[in-house]
Amino acid sequence: MNTLKSFVQDQWVEGREPFATLVNPSTEEPLARTSTNGIDMGAAVDHARAHGASLREMTFAQRGELLKAWSKALHEKRDELLGLAMQNGGNTRGDAKFDVDGAIATLAHYAELGAQLGSLKALRDGEAVQLGRTARYAGLHLWVPRDGVAVHINAFNFPAWGTAEKAACALLAGMPVVSKPATSTALVAFRLAEIGAGVLPRGTFQFLCGSPGELLDRLGPQDVVAFTGSSQTAARLREQLGRRGARLNVEADSLNAAVLGPDVEPGSATWDLFVADVVRDMTQKAGQKCTAIRRIFVAGDRLPAVQEALVDRLSQVRVGDTARAETTMGPVSTADQLRDVRAGIDKLASESQRVFEGKISESKGYFVPPTLLLARDAAAAKVMHKDEVFGPVATLAAASDAAGLVRRGGGGLVCSVYSDDRDFLRKCVLDVAPYHGRIYIGSEKVAGQTLGPGTVLPQLLHGGPGHAGGGEELGSLRGLQLYSQRVALQGDRALLDAIAPEKS
Repeated sequence: MNTLKSFVQDQWVEGREPFATLVNPSTEEPLARTSTNGIDMGAAVDHARAHGASLREMTFAQRGELLKAWSKALHEKRDELLGLAMQNGGNTRGDAKFDVDGAIATLAHYAELGAQLGSLKALRDGEAVQLGRTARYAGLHLWVPRDGVAVHINAFNFPAWGTAEKAACALLAGMPVVSKPATSTALVAFRLAEIGAGVLPRGTFQFLCGSPGELLDRLGPQDVVAFTGSSQTAARLREQLGRRGARLNVEADSLNAAVLGPDVEPGSATWDLFVADVVRDMTQKAGQKCTAIRRIFVAGDRLPAVQEALVDRLSQVRVGDTARAETTMGPVSTADQLRDVRAGIDKLASESQRVFEGKISESKGYFVPPTLLLARDAAAAKVMHKDEVFGPVATLAAASDAAGLVRRGGGGLVCSVYSDDRDFLRKCVLDVAPYHGRIYIGSEKVAGQTLGPGTVLPQLLHGGPGHAGGGEELGSLRGLQLYSQRVALQGDRALLDAIAPEKS
């Protein structure tokens, strides 16, 4: 069996027993094993810090060239990466493209940003302001790279995109990276790291394939941790890192909602967009997306028609081994996920009824059929507004106060609202906006252009308040701020301009 190594101090290092086994979730066949036992985490952190100065000395354009080279190298290996994603992630080919192409495109986006910023090494935040009697004495704010290491802890569902989007922001900002994917689906991330190691300079990117061990205990106030995972793990990280002073960004659970406005007629372009988006986000990657739709609120009197349309579309989903061409939805990623999703559905069913549950014909694998539930009383419900079931599952509900029900989720990554009524949209969007990192507005005019609410774009913020973790990633240049220190400078305007040029 193949043993996946870690890339530490610019060397590939094999861990020691005990090893974790990676499997094909469609067949339960073992694929590889990995471990970080015996790896010196302190040495990895010291190595990154030792090489951070050379990365900070580069211009944005030079850092962007690194990302461009990595993106091009991944594109050349695209078919291989898609095959690994299908094998280890239980992805259909379309699901694999969603992850791998997202990684390639995000690196390319930040490479282009680097080219646009040119010879600058730090970024101004706003305009200079006059502080004295004349314009000569002035002040300005500047973003500079933090003098530490960026530790990335990624989730199992997006091993390619998760690795690349975090690394793109950190490296362009000027911080070296230690990346740790979820072990269960690490095959794709491992290959990304192998390819990256061939194009990135010494010390700029290290990769841990297995447990982080004592890594986090080695961090301090100049370091950054970007975490994607459960809210329970995030709570432990906050306590652990809070004592050490490291900066933490969290993307956790999210009960994303879709709202259908009362003006939307069955058969209209907006209606068709709503149905297509909901079904795709329920079933893409077997519902294992942080942006997947978990709650569906119908603001008008169309609930029976919505239920019928969703059931009809969900009944066309073919669940099975993703090696077969006819399969349109694969398994969840691990045996633990299978157990948790089944338990979550049963918990949701305590306050709702199953109105659709697909079929499975496989004898092996971690398969969950697409499942649609109908809330008996969404206003009185508790589970649907508190527990995220990370699988192909959503709960449908009538909603006289859709925005109020959306807010019951306690904060999310994305809320989608479908309507062509400007008054309804204005009120609904502004009512739910404080609880979300992103609002997707589905309407007739964008029906042929949009990629749907589940697609995270590098141009826009990814993250959300409250239940979703309170973090922010991406958003073009905003994504660099996590890895930067904002400092106020004051003095002679000419000297400020020499220290921190406004343009390259």
